[in-house]
Amino acid sequence: MEKPPARTTYPPPQAGGLAPALIRNIQTLQERRRAAERGASTQERMAEAITRFTGSMAFVYLHLVLFGLWALVNTGLLPILPKWDESFVILGTSASVEAIFLSTFVLISQNRMAAAADKRADLDLHISLLAEHEVTKLVAMVSAITERLGIDTEADPEVDELRQDVAPDVVLDEIERSARP
Repeated sequence: MEKPPARTTYPPPQAGGLAPALIRNIQTLQERRRAAERGASTQERMAEAITRFTGSMAFVYLHLVLFGLWALVNTGLLPILPKWDESFVILGTSASVEAIFLSTFVLISQNRMAAAADKRADLDLHISLLAEHEVTKLVAMVSAITERLGIDTEADPEVDELRQDVAPDVVLDEIERSARP
């Protein structure tokens, strides 16, 4: 006999819409991001804007034009201006200084993104631990119900293990211990 499909307690989102809880979560995340952007210092906003521009194709095109003209003029292939850097020392120095500043701006932006990622990871871990605890309690409750009703299930041999709460510090200690050479 084939089992009928499980019924949901709340209808799944339809093609044109999302479940109210999902909409609320999306709005909360968007508001958090906007608040983080409003809380950024002027220097952080400036570094982010510079990093955003330097990571664009417009920046690549600008450099193609500038370095291309520099090379063409200083090699004599485009005699519209007099040569000013025949050895390309000024170009090399300018490019090196630019690289130093750009890498600093990128690092500032990455540090800010890493801090936001750490917050999200902490939230994910907290929610996972909470869900694990709730599932453990649900397993214990369902197990008690099946015992009371005298129902045998295929999961019975594993139920005792599933009823135990996970100790995150013990799991982390074991991961660290097993990762050592």
